[in-house]
Amino acid sequence: MSNPGMADVADSGVAAEELKQFISRLEHIQDRIDDLNGDKKEVYAELKGRGFNPKIVKQIMALRRKDAAEVQEDEALLELYKQALGMA
Repeated sequence: MSNPGMADVADSGVAAEELKQFISRLEHIQDRIDDLNGDKKEVYAELKGRGFNPKIVKQIMALRRKDAAEVQEDEALLELYKQALGMA
């Protein structure tokens, strides 16, 4: 069973060119993301080399993205769960 929308794209030079442009833009963005991820990996390796714990730094980064109320709620739930499991 063929998709009528796909035939329109294949038959239309304008739509195909537009699709190619979107794909090109997305590929460019992905390349930039890959470069940034490489940079991030280097920074984590550097901080580990300086004696910092990357796992803890990642947790701090996650906390910094949240607002104070959300952090408090998460910490309260964590404490509650720990108490329920006899871990407190």
